[in-house]
Amino acid sequence: MAYRRCLKKGQISRIPPSKEKAEESIKTAKHWLDEAKKNLESGALNSCIISAYLAMFHSARSVLFQDGFRERSHFCVARYLEEVYTNQNKLDRGWIDLLDHYREIRHDDQYSFSFTTSDAEAKEAIDDADRFIQRIVSLLKEGSQDE
Repeated sequence: MAYRRCLKKGQISRIPPSKEKAEESIKTAKHWLDEAKKNLESGALNSCIISAYLAMFHSARSVLFQDGFRERSHFCVARYLEEVYTNQNKLDRGWIDLLDHYREIRHDDQYSFSFTTSDAEAKEAIDDADRFIQRIVSLLKEGSQDE
C-alpha cells in the first residue's frame, strides 16, 4: 500500500488535528483558483494549469490538516485520500484520479522542455479545480475520519 509507505517514510506524519489549518488551506486553494483564472485571462496557459493544480492540492491538503496529518509529498496526499476516504466510500475514486491527473500534468509542465496546453485544456483545468474544491469543502463539512 502506497499510503503505508508514505507514513513509514515520513512523507505523511501526525500532527494535532486543526480545523483552522484546514480552513487556511481552503483559502489558499481559492487563491490559487483565482490565480488560474487570471493566468487564463492573460494567456499564460501553462501557468493556468499549475495554478489550477495547486488549488486542488491545497484543498486536498486541508483534509489532512483536519484529520491531524501533514504531508511532505504531493503523491502522498492523494494516497491518503484514497486510503482513508475512497476505500471507505466517502469520496469517489474519480476525485483521486483527477488529482493524480493534474499532479502528473503539473510535473510535465514543470520539467518537460516541450509541454504545451491549449485554451480549452486550461479552461477545463479551472472548471475541474473549482469542482474539486467544492467537493473537498463538502467532505470537510461531513467531518473528519479516524484512521
